[in-house]
Amino acid sequence: MGVPPLPRPALGEHPTPSPGYRTFVSLAVQVGQAISGHHNQNYVMPVTPAMAKPLGRAAGTSVTVRIRRTRALSVVIRTWQNEQEILNAIRGTLPYVPEVLARGDDFAIHSYAEGVPLSSVCGNGEPVDSLLVRELARLLAGMALVRRNGLPPLPPAWPRNDTDSQGFLRTLAHLADQQIREPNWALFGGLFVALGIPEDALLRLTERVPVMGRRPYSLLHADLHRDNLILPSAGDRPPICVDWELATYGDPLHDLATHLVRMRYPAHQFSEVVDAWADAMREVRPNAVNRLGKDLCHYLAFERAQSVYPDVIRAARSLEESFTQNRLDEATAEVRRALEAATEPLRLRSVPGKREIERALFRWLAARPDESGAGRSLGGRAFTWEPDRRLEQPVDFPESAVREALALEGAAPAGRVFKGTAHLNTVVRVPSIDRPVVVRRKLPDVCSRERGILSEHAVLRLIEQAPVPVAAPRALALGVSHSDDPFTIHTYEGPADPGSPPNHPVNGLLPHEADGLVDQLCALTRVDCTPLDPLVGAEGSYPSLKDQLVLLVAELPERSQRLARHLGLPDADRLRQLLSRHEVSHRKPSLLHGDLNPWNLVRRDDAFALTIIDWEMALVGDPLYDLVRHMHLTPTRPEIRERMFRRWERRLPPECTRDWQKDWQVYRWLEIVRSAYIDLDRIVTGASLDAPNVQRAVDSYAMTLAVATGTLGLPTRTTAPFAGGGLSWPDIPCHHPESSCVLGLPVPGIR
Repeated sequence: MGVPPLPRPALGEHPTPSPGYRTFVSLAVQVGQAISGHHNQNYVMPVTPAMAKPLGRAAGTSVTVRIRRTRALSVVIRTWQNEQEILNAIRGTLPYVPEVLARGDDFAIHSYAEGVPLSSVCGNGEPVDSLLVRELARLLAGMALVRRNGLPPLPPAWPRNDTDSQGFLRTLAHLADQQIREPNWALFGGLFVALGIPEDALLRLTERVPVMGRRPYSLLHADLHRDNLILPSAGDRPPICVDWELATYGDPLHDLATHLVRMRYPAHQFSEVVDAWADAMREVRPNAVNRLGKDLCHYLAFERAQSVYPDVIRAARSLEESFTQNRLDEATAEVRRALEAATEPLRLRSVPGKREIERALFRWLAARPDESGAGRSLGGRAFTWEPDRRLEQPVDFPESAVREALALEGAAPAGRVFKGTAHLNTVVRVPSIDRPVVVRRKLPDVCSRERGILSEHAVLRLIEQAPVPVAAPRALALGVSHSDDPFTIHTYEGPADPGSPPNHPVNGLLPHEADGLVDQLCALTRVDCTPLDPLVGAEGSYPSLKDQLVLLVAELPERSQRLARHLGLPDADRLRQLLSRHEVSHRKPSLLHGDLNPWNLVRRDDAFALTIIDWEMALVGDPLYDLVRHMHLTPTRPEIRERMFRRWERRLPPECTRDWQKDWQVYRWLEIVRSAYIDLDRIVTGASLDAPNVQRAVDSYAMTLAVATGTLGLPTRTTAPFAGGGLSWPDIPCHHPESSCVLGLPVPGIR
């Protein structure tokens, strides 16, 4: 028997904190037992004689002093700001919850829950004892008994109908965007974009919330994990649930989902936990289990989707506290796990590899202020670079400017970070330079099926030095920074305000833009390509392009080749035979861009109309090919196509245009066949699916496949024999969220 508690104020009538409370809190920080938490720093401290009466506890009784973290970022959804009001509402309904003994602006003193956290007995990933699982299920179900009128008022945006599950999930997604993503976007937005998470990912999620069953709302803890569950010292008591700061009011399935995810149960125990919850809930609120089997997955998806933000933020901030290679490896693994979990619910197009995540985290940390000292330890390594002497450093962009650009790169806001199929582009404004520049990093884990032939920096320098009217970036620097991370720096060819995104002609060219592009392609024919290709003109373009495509098909992964065969596409040897039936006339070779898709064209307000960027696929060859490939990659209306061909023919000499009327279709067929293989490989491997030009190509794959097989003179298969030939649909990873629709093919078992 303990000493009876001293008289204390009535429920909810806590006295205004006096200097005595402040002294007690300071003493707790100095000598109390520290228990770390995500949102508060907690200290266990025995009550001093001087504080026994104000706290209503006998001297020597343990209490918990909770101090709100002053530098804590907003990484959680909060319905109510005052935890005391929540605890007051549930006292008497839920046994053994902590009591609020005193509260100040930045601290609270709670009664101490005697026992040990479940995490100290049974760690994440380990199975939980079945008896305890049933106790936890009863704890979750018991929250449904808390009366609504005793809880604090709900925010105005809350669903008015207390059974609207769909509305509740939409509200959660909006709150996650407002309370987690938005406050952190200025600091972490560039990092999220570099990792492939777009700014509107959560808002798009709200648009996809399906119709759900109706379940009566109840009080939810919303953060019931192993650290917040205390196993009492007295073995006959149920587990105690602490830390009610994130409690909310809504669909009880949400509480089950957050519990399942944050408890990190092993997969085989999920069904046991769900069944125990359903049994316990039927005893107190039978309607709460309505459509449990169909709707739980939606809350699980939301929990994994919103968790990517706090998980990435915490991993990045952990590097500020302690930067070592081991800690960087741990943070990288944490971020990758979070991205993998969020990929499906947020419909992320791909998950970056280890090297890409590690380099993104390193650059973010290196650009942070030196508040913790971590930046100082990194500065010397992060901003040193090894120049590639193949590119002479221009006078107007010295090596000091390169270091400045690298120092600014990791801190760039989201609006200045652009992730493409093969590069991460970051726009920075170097103080000593009068215009923005872009730091281009080749994504380390991207396996491009189409390989460039020429060096981009050499092509850009040649265009810069040639007296021809072509709007292209200038190559300013080429080298390798820390961790063998290659980069280039170009002039930025976007809007004057680098916070505004570049404007690309994604829906096709306007008439004056079509004229401007043709004029620049004609100007490229006047560039002397000898420095790039001494054997220029020694071989015709079509044989070389054909051989490159055949090699590409031969080097596709086995899984992509198998699916291609099942869809009626020929193997490499047969493809060579089919393509060899065509010939094209010889035209004077010229410098070609090689990849004139809309995202490599930037609109501008002058006579050029367009700037041509991303010259990695540049080659020397038939000038007709560049024009035809552009029309294949860009939506082109018949009148614009006719306009471009006629202008191109008028402005070039006959040696560049002869027989184009009969040859352009050959190049068009070649590009359709190329797309049939490349886009199929992207569906199978998930490569570059986050890039908009790839997304559009994949979305129209069924048509591409039909035209490609028809072009090759092969029969078109309306269905794919997935069940035969050793290949079934589950063998193909579903990287694209609508891959069955993209293929235009039936999925076995789905009607």
